[in-house]
Amino acid sequence: MRIIVTGGAGFIGSTLIKNILSNTDNIVINIDKLTYAGNLDSLSSVSANPNYFFENIDICNRNSIRDIFLKYKPDAIMHLAAESHVDKSINSPSIFMETNIIGTFNLLEESRIYFNSLDGQSRNSFRFHHISTDEVYGDLNETDSKFHETTSYKPSSPYSASKASSDHLVRSWGRTYGLPIIITNCSNNYGPNQFPEKLIPLTIINLLNSKEIPVYGSGLQIRDWLYVEDHAKALIKVLLYGSIGSTYNIGGNNEMKNIEVVETICDILGNLIVEKPKGIDNFRGLITFVNDRPGHDQRYAIDSSKIMKELDWLPEESFASGLNKTVQWYLNNNLWWERIISGDYKHK
Repeated sequence: MRIIVTGGAGFIGSTLIKNILSNTDNIVINIDKLTYAGNLDSLSSVSANPNYFFENIDICNRNSIRDIFLKYKPDAIMHLAAESHVDKSINSPSIFMETNIIGTFNLLEESRIYFNSLDGQSRNSFRFHHISTDEVYGDLNETDSKFHETTSYKPSSPYSASKASSDHLVRSWGRTYGLPIIITNCSNNYGPNQFPEKLIPLTIINLLNSKEIPVYGSGLQIRDWLYVEDHAKALIKVLLYGSIGSTYNIGGNNEMKNIEVVETICDILGNLIVEKPKGIDNFRGLITFVNDRPGHDQRYAIDSSKIMKELDWLPEESFASGLNKTVQWYLNNNLWWERIISGDYKHK
C-alpha cells in the first residue's frame, strides 16, 4: 500500500510511520508543514528507508495536496495533522480553525476527487482514516460511565471544538459522497519523542533541569493514559481491518490524576538519580500549583471495548511499564529534547 500520513513529523505521526515501516512492506508518504511541534529528528531512524518519502506541505494549501495525490496515487490517507495544544488554542484560536477545519476540508475534497477517479480494486481498497481525540466528548464526572463511540459531542476548548468540527466533516463526506472513511478517537498519549510542552515530558525535563513543575489547579484532573506505541499499532489495525464508516475509541484503560502522574515521575527519577541537585532532597518539592486553565476538563475516560472485540486489539503496556520506558527514554536521549529547547531542531 501507498499510505499518506499527514502530520507525520509529530509525536503520534512519527511513531506510526516507524511502526508501518518496521512491520510492513508498505510505502509511507509523510506530509508535514513542520510547525514548531514537527520534528524530523524523530524520524532519523527511517529517513533513508526506500519506502519512506517526505513532503514539506501545508494541508491548508489545496493545490499542494492535489499535487501529492497525483504524484503518489495513494491507497490510504491517515490524517493526523493538527494543531493540538489546548493552551495555545485558548491564546491563539485562529490557527486551530484553519489547520484542523479548513485543512481537513481540503484533504477530504481532494480525496473525494481522487477516489471518484479510481475503479476496480483501487477504489475498493481506498481508505480515509481520520485520527481524532477523546476531547471532542467534553468531560466526565468521577461517577460517569466512560466515553463510547456514540457519546454526544460537547467540546470545551477551541482545540477540541476544531477537532469535533473535523470529525463532523469526515462523517458527512462519508455519508454524502460515499468516501470510505474511518474515525478513531484516542485518549491522552505519552511516550518517546513527545514534544516538551505536554505534561509528562515537561515534568521529566523540568526535573532533569531542577526546574519547578507547574500543575494546574489542584492537579486532580483525571486522564486515561495510552502508550503511543500501543496507539500506533491500533491505528494500523483500524486502517487494515476496520469497518468503513465506523468510529473506534482507543484508550489505555489507565485513569490517573495529573498530580499522581507528576508524583510518580518524581519518584521514578528520584530512584534513578542518586545524586540530587544541590538543595533538592525530594523531587516532589519542585511541584508548584498554578492557576487552573480556563474551561479545564475534569475527567476523560475511554471505553475501548469495540476495538478490542472487533479488531482483537489490546494495549500491551500498563501505565507503570510505559511510564518507566518513557522516563528512561528521555534520560537516554537528552540530545533530542535539548535540540528542541535550544531551537536547533528547526534548522536540520
